[in-house]
Amino acid sequence: MDTQAKIKETVTANPVVLFMKGSPKFPQCGFSNLATQILDACEAAYVAVDVLQDQDVREGIKEYANWPTIPQLYVQGEFVGGSDIMKAMYENGELQTLLAGTK
Repeated sequence: MDTQAKIKETVTANPVVLFMKGSPKFPQCGFSNLATQILDACEAAYVAVDVLQDQDVREGIKEYANWPTIPQLYVQGEFVGGSDIMKAMYENGELQTLLAGTK
């Protein structure tokens, strides 16, 4: 299975997926840390994919969403955005509403 197919399978098989640097317990960058804090504040159940474990996924995810940075959040198979977009959506209540549909 090629990288794009693997990424697509991951985002479509799980309601909420966060591609990040590190893990939720040990984030490896401030943006990934912020993203996990926001999801935790929303009490969201999510699958975290550590892009540092697989160089193909690290580069492939940028191509998949046509988005140059990590972290990247997917909800119900749709790309939502990075930590800046997550923060804005959280602050206006949009993210909580979006994630409520996944519980």
